[in-house]
Amino acid sequence: MMTRPPLSVFTLLACALLLSACSRQSIYETAIGWERSSAGLEASTIEVGNLNIAYLQNKETVQGDTIVMIHGFGANKDNWTRLARQLSDNFNIYAIDLPGHGESSKPLDIGYHFDEQTHRLKQILDKLDLGRFHMMGNSMGGAITALYAAYYPEAIHSAVLFDPAGIWAYESDLADQVVAGKNPLIPTEEGDFERLVDFALEKKPFVPWPIYSVMEEKAIANREVNTVIFNDIRDSTMASKFSEDITAIGAPVLIIWGQEDRITDPRNAEIFVQQIPDARKVLLDGIGHAPMIEAPERSASLFREFLAETR
Repeated sequence: MMTRPPLSVFTLLACALLLSACSRQSIYETAIGWERSSAGLEASTIEVGNLNIAYLQNKETVQGDTIVMIHGFGANKDNWTRLARQLSDNFNIYAIDLPGHGESSKPLDIGYHFDEQTHRLKQILDKLDLGRFHMMGNSMGGAITALYAAYYPEAIHSAVLFDPAGIWAYESDLADQVVAGKNPLIPTEEGDFERLVDFALEKKPFVPWPIYSVMEEKAIANREVNTVIFNDIRDSTMASKFSEDITAIGAPVLIIWGQEDRITDPRNAEIFVQQIPDARKVLLDGIGHAPMIEAPERSASLFREFLAETR
C-alpha cells in the first residue's frame, strides 16, 4: 500500500513564515498544493464544449473502483481532499469543479437548476470516460448526485449524500437569514467568509492564517454567479419534480447528515430515505453541514462499511 507523509500543521506554519515575503496568494497556493499532495491527488483540466473544467485525480492510478466527488454550493473540488486522503490508496478519485465554481468556467447564462447541472455533469464525466463509478455529493452536490443516480443508473455503483439539498420539507436557519435579507452563503464584504465557515461547520479544521483571506477574496469576486446559482437551486417550483425524480434511483444510497447542520435541516434525511428505494441514513452528533471536512475518518469508515454491506 502506498504511504504518504502526514500533513503537519507545524510544517504548514513554517512554510507560511518562510514565504512571508511572498504574497498571500502564493502561501495559499502552497498550502492547497500540500493538501492535494498529501491526499495523493493532482490537478488537471479538460474542455467540455465551451467550458473549461478543473478537477483533481489520483497522481497514481490504483487497482480499485472510481469515486466521483461533487462539491456543494459556493464550494470547490478541494472540499474533498481530507476525505480523499482516507480513500485514494484504494480508490481512483475524481473531484470535479462544477461550472460556476472553483477554477472551472463561470458563465451566468447556462442555467443552474439541479437537473441542468446534472445533465451538464454527465457531459463532463463522459469526456473523462470513467465507466461505472461510485458518486459522493455534499449539499447542492448531494442533490446532483441523487439525480445522477436516477437519470443515469447504468453509470452508478452506489451514491453517498452528505447533507444533501433538494428537499426542503423542514427549513433550516439558513432560510430565516435569507428571508431577513442576509444570505450567509454569499460573502459580499470583509469578515463574511469566516462567518460563513462558522455557520456551515460545527467542527472546524485548523486553517493557516492567510488562507481564509484569500478564500474570502475569491468568494466575494464570485458573488454575482453565486447569486444566480443560489436562486436556481432554491427555485421552489422545482422541488416536487426533484422529490419525484429520486424515486427512480436503483443503486444503494448512503445518507450521512450532521446533526448540527444549519443549512439543510437533518430532519429531511428521513424524507430522502422514504423517497429512495434502497437508502439508509446515518446522523452524526456534533457535526455540521460538511461531514467529509469535519469528520473525514468517520465518513470514510461509513463508506467502507456501506460498500461491505451492499456487496
